[in-house]
Amino acid sequence: MTVIRKRLVIALAAVVAAIGAALPVHAATIDTIAKQAVLIDMTTDTVLFEKAAHERMPTSSMSKVMTMYVVFDALRDGRLSLDDTLPVSERAWRMQGSKMFVELNNTIRVEDLIRGVIIQSGNDACIVLAEALAGSEQAFSRVMTDRARQIGLHASNFTNSTGWPDPNHYSTAHDLALLAQRLIDDFPEYYHFYSEKEFTYHGIKQGNRNPLLYRDIGADGLKTGHTEAAGYGLMASAMRDGRRLVLVVNGLPSMQARADESARIMEWGFREFEAYSLFRAGETIEQVPVWLGAEETVPATVTQDLKVTLARADRPGMTVKLVTDAPVQAPIAKGDPVGKVVITAPGQPVKEVPVVAAVDVPRLGFFGRALAGARYLVLGAGS
Repeated sequence: MTVIRKRLVIALAAVVAAIGAALPVHAATIDTIAKQAVLIDMTTDTVLFEKAAHERMPTSSMSKVMTMYVVFDALRDGRLSLDDTLPVSERAWRMQGSKMFVELNNTIRVEDLIRGVIIQSGNDACIVLAEALAGSEQAFSRVMTDRARQIGLHASNFTNSTGWPDPNHYSTAHDLALLAQRLIDDFPEYYHFYSEKEFTYHGIKQGNRNPLLYRDIGADGLKTGHTEAAGYGLMASAMRDGRRLVLVVNGLPSMQARADESARIMEWGFREFEAYSLFRAGETIEQVPVWLGAEETVPATVTQDLKVTLARADRPGMTVKLVTDAPVQAPIAKGDPVGKVVITAPGQPVKEVPVVAAVDVPRLGFFGRALAGARYLVLGAGS
């Protein structure tokens, strides 16, 4: 017997109404003097603002976040430990630009080198690490590029460990924002280095160049950059009230502009947007009709907490619907897909999230199926 399936669409108005009272009807906008920029709510992976975010650009010392990603990989894999000591080559010692001031032919603890890279932006420290892990900086840069591809940075290429100017060394604001997110997610045990404000090595104390660490906005990383070709740039992240924003800006005209623009855009993101919680993992969204099952319905749920980030002004225009081809035929195993939640909001792409069965629903036995079939023939599909 053929089951006639109905397109079941349930508007979950109560969910939307419970989020909060009506707000102003127009979302705020922002612009920036940065040549490239992107701001992402990492909590929901939502782009809040972007400007030329996929445009190729020099990355200067922001490249060192990729250097650290490779180093953290080595630490996690056991190929390196924080207490290992690494030798300083003449090439590392002679390296120009920002420096940790390593001593020629000395050996330096890996943990000190990490602080030298992250806090002091030491080009010399980068080369010490690169040579130790790959034999040469050139070989290490190939590892950087390969690893970047593996984690989704498809518009990036690295020719050195420091961000030293090279026309073949580049990335995009979007790729760097993804890199920041991956480093935070993949290496929480090492991310704390990025929030440290100063480090003293060889009797020389240097402060962290990240200007947002010195402003009360919840910033805890990541890395500045500057070259003549790139201008002033910053990869930054801040956490406030359970929300984490990631910002990348580049091409700014001065250190002051970098500090002010970064803080302004970050504050705007926290002020104008909110991450709204719709459903908790395991929470029953709706009961979906079942065909030939031991139960007439199966509770539908999501596998992870479902949140969406919206401009506060756009919240009243959000709609949330459950769409499913009901009835779902038994047997149904817990975790089987039974439909999707469709979320729409002004100015946002439609978001679709799969919903799954929260419990098992076995199929009826022979006599149960026969009775259900007879009932269907007498009463019809709408019974």
